[in-house]
Amino acid sequence: MTLNIDLADDQVAALTAKAQAQGVSAEQYARRVLEQDIQTVSRRRHISEVIRDNMRDVPPEDLAALPSDGASQHDHYIYGVPKRAQ
Repeated sequence: MTLNIDLADDQVAALTAKAQAQGVSAEQYARRVLEQDIQTVSRRRHISEVIRDNMRDVPPEDLAALPSDGASQHDHYIYGVPKRAQ
């Protein structure tokens, strides 16, 4: 199947730059992105897998700096409201 997509000039430039960074043509890069998206849609992952994948690249020192009461006091850390008594 052949698929033609009209892109704005800035989108073409961004696509070309990403492709060059990976050493492939813009067409090959676009195919990879589409194949990955189709694969993701066809295989729904459990939220724990998504979180694990997202957290994999967080440096250990950043994880160590997270507050130990972040879950119970999330309103304080997100919105700045006073901490609740525990």
